[in-house]
Amino acid sequence: MRIDKFLWSLRYFKTRSIATEAVKKEKAKVNTLPAKPSKEIFPGDHISIRINQVDYELEVMGIPESRVSAKLVDQYRKDVTPAEALAHKKQVEAAQKHYRQKGLGRPTKKERRSLESYKDKGE
Repeated sequence: MRIDKFLWSLRYFKTRSIATEAVKKEKAKVNTLPAKPSKEIFPGDHISIRINQVDYELEVMGIPESRVSAKLVDQYRKDVTPAEALAHKKQVEAAQKHYRQKGLGRPTKKERRSLESYKDKGE
């Protein structure tokens, strides 16, 4: 199976085209070598992929026929991501949540003025 299709089928990416673009940008490596989207993978291969500033590492245990449900993902891969990478992921998420809640849209006039006054104090 192609690496882009494999990453899509294991739900690392929402669409296959997003997975293909990520692999083209050399964010995925198979056995420590950069891979093209058409790279065939086999059980036993080691894949490292960078998604949202986090380096995931996984070992291929099997090849799925098509996209699998979230419950069945662990049958096809073994997650060997280091604990430091997962801690970094939690830190990045906390920093994003602290700045502004998702879905609130543009800042209000009051929020914009407070941001400007904060910036003026720093200069």
